[in-house]
Amino acid sequence: VQLQASGGGLVQPGGSLRLSCAASGSIFSIYAMGWYRQAPGKQRELVARINTGGSTNYADSVKGRFTITRDNVKNMVYLQMNSLKPEDTAVYYCNAHRWATAADYWGQGTQVTVSS
Repeated sequence: VQLQASGGGLVQPGGSLRLSCAASGSIFSIYAMGWYRQAPGKQRELVARINTGGSTNYADSVKGRFTITRDNVKNMVYLQMNSLKPEDTAVYYCNAHRWATAADYWGQGTQVTVSS
């Protein structure tokens, strides 16, 4: 599966952004889809994941502020980010995970910068 992320940018603290990830090349609905992020000098971390059945899980740091959704018709996954904080600054990566095979696929990153 190929993944193409978009929607990053520069936003002021308290602002919002929506990241999008377009998937192609495989049956989208069989993959759990997630967003990870990596800040300079830090390890990549899971931000949010939405499973094939629609259940979601979030990092504690983004609960109540970020929402992950998927559209299995359009083969898209989204991350709505509200009330952004400077500590949300990172490169965000789209991920597709297939639990049955433990396979992971990654899109290119998109930079999110939260700064005044």
